[in-house]
Amino acid sequence: MNVRLSGRRPGRRLISTTAVAATTVLGLGTLTACGSSAADSKNSDGKLDVVASFYPMQFLAERIGGDHVSVTNLTKPGQEPHDLEVSAQQRAQLEEADAAVYLKGLQPAVDEAISQSGISTKVDAASLTTLEEHGSEVGGHAEEHDGHDHGGEEGTDPHIWLDPVKYAEVAEGVGKALQKADPDHAADYEKNTAALVKELDQLNTTFEDGLKNTDSKVFITTHAAFGYLAERYGLTEEAISGLDPESEPSASRVKDLQEMAKADGVTTVFYETLVSDKTAKTLANDAKLTTAVLDPIEGITDKSQGDDYLQVMKSNLAALQKALGAK
Repeated sequence: MNVRLSGRRPGRRLISTTAVAATTVLGLGTLTACGSSAADSKNSDGKLDVVASFYPMQFLAERIGGDHVSVTNLTKPGQEPHDLEVSAQQRAQLEEADAAVYLKGLQPAVDEAISQSGISTKVDAASLTTLEEHGSEVGGHAEEHDGHDHGGEEGTDPHIWLDPVKYAEVAEGVGKALQKADPDHAADYEKNTAALVKELDQLNTTFEDGLKNTDSKVFITTHAAFGYLAERYGLTEEAISGLDPESEPSASRVKDLQEMAKADGVTTVFYETLVSDKTAKTLANDAKLTTAVLDPIEGITDKSQGDDYLQVMKSNLAALQKALGAK
């Protein structure tokens, strides 16, 4: 099967630079500042207290904030962020914090806690880029397999950080929010944001070059976390489950994946570090495929193939190149 590398699926919403810029400005317009000065809002160490909902938000806050911020992550390392319940202690942390960086729609308990808090600066990453509707299949594959079961219904996909281009858009928005919350160090936040965006641009180029020529364009994952990545680089993600990592696939879905893997020369079933690999290994054994890790980077643990977002993304690229037969 041949999938056009440079093309996009019919019906995909193309986002113009102007639209992205407008969305970013609109997102920043939702930030609230209660009129307190930067000096009043800082903690005893003279740093801005920032609460991040889970690791990708923590990474942005730390890289952009640098020495001027103290970042607390609500999601512990190794914890599946979708299942997070906000404790009373964490709610108290939110009340004491100066800023919260989160992704609305990923963690309902966090959304509720932040909306009910009196925190002065609330940065919703989902408002800083454009989210899309994804299901169990993302890419140009469905049109060539009419009649096959591609899983459950589509839904708004929150996994924007796995697309370096969208993640860079979010980084720019977070940088502007920190500048507004702490104008005394605005120049440093602006400089750090520019440096991070440059690294993300380079990462995007590395992915483009690394996945340009491959034997296959189709990869199988345990849940539909890599839809944005697949669309960005001309690939097709076939997920065993949908957007919910805990959902169970139907028997027809498993059978369809087995047939598809054989037809499209799929060699590997990818599983994640934070959820069970049982279903992935069962499918791989039945279809005589290998298994490997493709990390959605929802948290960094001892099992992660790298110490931070950029390193793990590069490990993901290497895993995809091997599975897809990159040349």
